[in-house]
Amino acid sequence: MKFKMAENSLFAILLRSSWWISAAVGLAFVLAAKAILPDKYFIVGAFGALPFFVISAMAAWKQLRAPSPAKVAKTLEAAGEMYWADFAATFEAGLRADGYTVERIDGGADFLTVKAGRTAVVAARRWKGAKLGLEPLRELQALREKRDTHDAVFVTIGEVTEKAAQFARSNGIRMLAGAELAKLVDAGRKGRAG
Repeated sequence: MKFKMAENSLFAILLRSSWWISAAVGLAFVLAAKAILPDKYFIVGAFGALPFFVISAMAAWKQLRAPSPAKVAKTLEAAGEMYWADFAATFEAGLRADGYTVERIDGGADFLTVKAGRTAVVAARRWKGAKLGLEPLRELQALREKRDTHDAVFVTIGEVTEKAAQFARSNGIRMLAGAELAKLVDAGRKGRAG
């Protein structure tokens, strides 16, 4: 069973933040314990900072392994120059490398994915559109409801209009873009080359 942290919990927020923020919170916790508690209880109070130091280490590891903004931009630029067949094969290989079972489908989405028992419809055909409007998102949502999948994911390297972003948020459609998309494209290129 995989543990899933609440998206807006303190530790989830700290995990998405710079590593030094968690370290600073942990240090503040230790200093507060030193200032407030009697000496014989200091170690017990300071022990409460341990989760913050663990989160700091996890965030640092994650940030150390993350691609640089220049590498992300270069990967997304290369993805934008691909023809659909190449992008689809690369993206599919990236999903498989990330542990997904992938099936190509037609309609309002291009892929049906399964990972850890969760199914998702993924629309990727308009990945390099300059601006994303509402219609492709409505098609994706309709297919999600028709197929009764857990998630809907829209892949884009283009700009998303405010109306489209609001529709995606209100319907729980995840926008796959930026570093996350670059990571899948990179993994897909390596998978296809190897």
